[in-house]
Amino acid sequence: MSLPQFLLTALIAYLIGSFSSGIFVATLKGRDIRKEGSKSSGATNVTRVLGPSYGLVTFLGDFAKSALALGAGYLIAGLNGALAASLFTVIGHNWPVYYQFKGGKGVVCSVAVVLLICPLEASIVGAITILIIWLTRYVSLGSLSFLALSALFLMVRRGMHPYGWWALILLALGLFQHRENIGRLLKGTENKLSFKKKTSA
Repeated sequence: MSLPQFLLTALIAYLIGSFSSGIFVATLKGRDIRKEGSKSSGATNVTRVLGPSYGLVTFLGDFAKSALALGAGYLIAGLNGALAASLFTVIGHNWPVYYQFKGGKGVVCSVAVVLLICPLEASIVGAITILIIWLTRYVSLGSLSFLALSALFLMVRRGMHPYGWWALILLALGLFQHRENIGRLLKGTENKLSFKKKTSA
């Protein structure tokens, strides 16, 4: 992939990733999701604050934008373009230029790109992740487990270059965005998943 291809891919993916389905959905309800719940614009917080139907719409929107950005990257520079686009989509989601660089944690986007690029590995890890969330009710723990197990699985099955390094970068982004969640998990104060929506103040 040439430098111009990389820069074009990064720009397009970042701008696509910066669109927040969660903020858009909450705005339709006259709410600012970044001021409620965990203050994240991701699907988990939307589910907690607005209910599962809005959380599902947010999930599908974030998944769709990840697929769109990844497809654009692939058209520009093949597999390397898709891998680069996936990373910048997550970066855009986490630090969106349209919303004062305050976004989500990039979990749905990360799951989407791993599933689209490495469907077998993502499906196996995804099944384990669902079990973890079901047993513990900690979405953050499940999210981090997905990223960590994906990185480990891809390094073993596909090697470090390019998939292993790519998955490790996704893991690093996820760990950084979940640093507060990790602290609460260690203290035993992390919020558990609930499908009861919260009422606005």
